[in-house]
Amino acid sequence: MAYWLAKTEPESFSYADLQRLGRDRWNGVKNFVALKHMKSMKPGDFIFIYHTGREKAIVGVAEIVSVPYPDPAATDRRFIVVDVEPRYLLGRPVTLKEIKATAAFYHWELVRQPRLSVMPVSHEHWELIHAMAQ
Repeated sequence: MAYWLAKTEPESFSYADLQRLGRDRWNGVKNFVALKHMKSMKPGDFIFIYHTGREKAIVGVAEIVSVPYPDPAATDRRFIVVDVEPRYLLGRPVTLKEIKATAAFYHWELVRQPRLSVMPVSHEHWELIHAMAQ
């Protein structure tokens, strides 16, 4: 099992939207580094959902429930999507400000490459985010 983080603008699509739908396609990723990460996703992997914009916080966890496949809405077959299902909200959102203030996250892509929309999460970071959300 692997862990990931994916960013979304909550005004366009929030964790609450995913909960309401029960399952949806994670699409709209155009950055080739982020797409490379998506190609490594497998069913059963877990993904932090990060709200951008004013929130700038990890708010919940979803599960990857499909293999990556070509985005049916894109003409360029390099653009891929995965299907996700919501699993649970965190006890409280963990903000980017808190993450940046924690030395253990100094080298994480979320801190170093803020525009990257999909990235891996180490097991250590996964556990630490959950501890911070208590």
